[in-house]
This record gives sequence, C-alpha cells and structure tokens, in this order.
Amino acid sequence: MTDIAASRKPVAAEHTHGISFNDALLVWIRVACLSFGGPAGQIAVMHRILVEEKNWISESRFLHALNYCMLLPGPEAQQLATYIGWLLHRTTGGIVAGTLFILPGIFAIMGLSYIYAAYGHVGVVDALFFGLKAAVLAIVIQAVVRVGKRALRNRIMIGLAAAAFVAIFFFGAPFPTIIIAAGVIGFVAARLGRPEFAALEHGGKNAGAIDSMLGEAVPDHVRPNASRALRVAAVWLAIWLVPVFALLTLLGPNDVFGQIAIFFSKMAMVTFGGAYAVLAYVAQQAAEYYHWVAPREMLDGLGMAETTPGPLIMVVQFVGFMAAFRGASGLSPMLAGTLGGLLATWVTFAPCFLWIFVGAPYIEALRGNKALAGALSAITAAVVGVILNLSIWFALHTLFRETFPIHGFGLSFDAPRPMSIDLPAVVLSIAAATAIFRFNMGMLVVLAASCIAGMLMRVAGAI
Repeated sequence: MTDIAASRKPVAAEHTHGISFNDALLVWIRVACLSFGGPAGQIAVMHRILVEEKNWISESRFLHALNYCMLLPGPEAQQLATYIGWLLHRTTGGIVAGTLFILPGIFAIMGLSYIYAAYGHVGVVDALFFGLKAAVLAIVIQAVVRVGKRALRNRIMIGLAAAAFVAIFFFGAPFPTIIIAAGVIGFVAARLGRPEFAALEHGGKNAGAIDSMLGEAVPDHVRPNASRALRVAAVWLAIWLVPVFALLTLLGPNDVFGQIAIFFSKMAMVTFGGAYAVLAYVAQQAAEYYHWVAPREMLDGLGMAETTPGPLIMVVQFVGFMAAFRGASGLSPMLAGTLGGLLATWVTFAPCFLWIFVGAPYIEALRGNKALAGALSAITAAVVGVILNLSIWFALHTLFRETFPIHGFGLSFDAPRPMSIDLPAVVLSIAAATAIFRFNMGMLVVLAASCIAGMLMRVAGAI
C-alpha cells in the first residue's frame, strides 16, 4: 500500500502556518460556546469558522480530517476539533481544542444533574422535562431522515439499514456486533469492486478548495512514526485506564463506580457511527441492565445534552451522576453523583485523545483506500437502522406510560400497552415534529417552545 502521507514534503517548524497559540485558543473557546445542534451543527460551525472565516485549513484537508474521525470510535465533532488543534499546535493544541470542546457541556450537564436529582419530580421541573422529551423525539426522528438521505443511496444500503434495525430492535443484537458485521461486509464488497460501497461525498464540492495556511505539506508530527506512537499510546492508555484499575482494585467490580468505569470504557471502544447510534446502546444498557436510570429519565438526560453546548454523548455524565447518586454508599448522594458523572466523562473522552494522537497519522497514510471507504459506507448505512431503533425506543417510552416485554422464538423487544397512550405527549410531539419538518424551525427554538408548552400544560392540569 502506498504511503501517501510519506510522499509529501514534511514541515519541520511547528508554526510555519503563522497561527499563534493564543489566536487558536480564542477560536477554540468560540467554537466550544457555539457547539449546539449535535454533530452536524458542530461540524458546520467548525467549517464556517476554520475554513470559511479564518481560512486556517483548506476544504480538502478539513474533509479528510472529518473522514478520519468518522472511522474512529467516539464523537466525531470533538475528535475533529482535537485533530485540527493537534495539526496546528501539536499535542498541546489537540488537548486544548478537544478539552475546550466539551468543557461548557461538563459544567452545564453537571448543574442540570444537580437540579434534576434534587427537584426532578417537582411539578415545574417535571413539566419542563415533559416538554423536552417531546422535542427530543422529533429531533431524533429528524436525525434518522437526515442521515438516511445521505447514506441510503441504493438498495443495498437500504437493505443493510433494514437488517440492522431488525437485528437490534426485534432480536436485541449487540450494537458492536452490528457495526463490526456491517464494516466487514463493506470492506469485502469494496475489495470486490462493488460500486454501491463507494465512499460518501461530503458537502462543499461546488465551493472550491480554500487555500490553507498549512498548504499541502505534512508537518513532522503528523507523519507516522512507530516509536513515537508507542510512547504516546503508553501515556494515554495510562491516563485512561490507571483510574479504572485503581477503582476496581479498591472497590471491586460490583461497586457502582467500578461498573461506571468498566461500562463507559467499553462504550468508548465501540462508539462508531455517532452519538445517536451509540445512545441506543447506552440507553438500553443503563435503563434495562444496570437500572441506573428509568427510560424516561434517559430521555430527560438526552434533552439536557440537546440543550447545552458540546457533544450529545455528554449524556453519559448525567447517567453516571444518577447511577452514583443512587448507588454509592458511604458518600453523600450529591458528592457521589458528582464523582460518578466526572468518572463517566473521563473514561468516555480520554480514549478520544488516544485515537487521534496515535491513530491519525496512520489513518492519513491510508487516505484513498477504497476498502476502508467501503467499510465506512456500510457502517453508515447500518447506523441509520440503529438510529431508527433509538427513535422507536424513545417513542415507546415518550408516547406510552407502560410497555411490556415480548420474548420467544429469538425475539426480545418491548411493545406498548395501547391503553396507556399519553395524549398530551402525542400532541406535543406532533407539534414539535411539525415545527421541525414543516416550518424548518431551529432546534433551540423548538426545544424552548416545547419546554414552555410543557409548563403551560402543567398549569392547565393536562399533565
């Protein structure tokens, strides 16, 4: 395989691009404060600021970086910020960009978790989150439509999405198994030359490339280097896993903190396909296996993540908070919740830096590999089915007050009790969906309006 990255002229000096670290710091703060709207909105913000406004990185290099991050587990928008920060100012730049991207969300979700834990079942707060759930359901459905239009461009991709949905919804197939199977199918099909598995194009093809201050040269720190990769891997594996092993040694695997560390560490290794896809896995495990949160509480947590800056996967902090708040012994509930939320955040995002700092140079060397592009295309199609599963799972627990399990003949899924339908939730969900799909209203507007509507319903005695 040709090492494309190695064929380009290296850049020895770190600051040949002329962008000072202080200038970059201000821009990353701005990006962090504007990172609403899920991965699509966050990537759009970075593109507008870094490519169009600042002209710091070319269109082609930005899209290549996005492709790399989509191949990695974890939130692609946060990893894209880490990648570009690292490209500009080495490891320090990557750490600053990636950390700032999630910092506003950490503070916001923690504050909302305090309020939820203390007052979550008080009338006004209940009404607020009732409205949030309806809007979140509409937003998740929009995600299915948006990703589906892009990924399901032929019958084979539609078939992969349908198979993924049936496998995860009706048969309870593990999310990682679905992603691995789809990747293998895409990899083999692309190697066989099947055109249906060609790489997805990203937007901007009509705008023309913007010259980057980085030029087309590859800085030294971006070029693959085995000895450096081993050193970096050792450091970031220690940062990620030493706290995990310490907790398991001191408290044991059955303690809630040990369970949080193990579960979210495993999740960090299989979170391919973006936040909406992995949230189906997290929601089902947290609510149905560990019983850390109820399904409706998971919707509340997602509503928090939707309304605050940062990756949607920040909902893991809420889950970790509630798990420790309810399950830790020997600590005050709020202190335990704080530690549980921070632990979940730590083991979720520490691996993101590992994947970028170790893997990005080698992924760049594989640029243009058709087999990898085929694997990514197949995974993206399967993710549509997984997101559809998430939307239906959310709908069941938003629109109905009760569900019952169905098991037998390999089937394993929840069905709604028709008489438990929640009519106010149905009305509010339809209104939110109409605002999004018919009138193209922004996410924050719909979320705010739904919250107000929920509180008005509470005042009127409808909920």
